Amino acid sequence: GPRPAVDLVTMTQYDETFPFPIAFGPSVLSEIVAQVLSEHGKTMFRTAETEKYAHVTYFFNGGLETPYPGEERLLVPSQKVATYDLMPEMSAPGVTDVLCKAIEAGHHDFILCNYANGDMVGHSGVLSAAVKAVETVDQCLERVVRSAERRGATLLITADHGNCELMIDPATDGPHTAHTTNPVPFVVVDNDNQWHLRHGGALRDVGPTLLRLLDIEPPPEMTGRDLRETD
Repeated sequence: GPRPAVDLVTMTQYDETFPFPIAFGPSVLSEIVAQVLSEHGKTMFRTAETEKYAHVTYFFNGGLETPYPGEERLLVPSQKVATYDLMPEMSAPGVTDVLCKAIEAGHHDFILCNYANGDMVGHSGVLSAAVKAVETVDQCLERVVRSAERRGATLLITADHGNCELMIDPATDGPHTAHTTNPVPFVVVDNDNQWHLRHGGALRDVGPTLLRLLDIEPPPEMTGRDLRETD
């Protein structure tokens, strides 16, 4: 029989070549951390291995591929393995080499790095590999802390979601391979200042905290607060 006339609308923009109307089009983010740092003349260095390189560049820049003025990038290739439980160290040692060199050089106001191990190995569902992944990042962070201490830099360590802390699904007793929404750590290493962090922090607070550390007033678009307690 005859086909009914159908108005097709996509929920979001799945493909730029689709001719259909979009219910919720792409949003343009403004006054994000990277933009504010650049507008204040701050220099930035971003590094990660291939698996997380987009996270420290494209995603951190609000969905823009073009670097901001003052932004430098360095990609560390990921290992060529079928699944990362076969090499849970991934490219973390090489990423750490780049990161420590950048910290100790002291050429940048802000350095951003993403370690992929906890997430990518966590997705494998192999507990022993996840343990090795976390041990690797622990060893790498020791090197990063030493570099930050030698340079007198403030080091902020956090995450945006969980994964490898839950490797056994409590409902099935089988492997758990997905992200979690568990609270994540926010760790500060700063030998020159005594920090007191307030309770009840959220990811939205990391940006304002970072900006205030660099003596930049967060823009009103940022709804978070400085994670440091103030008298």
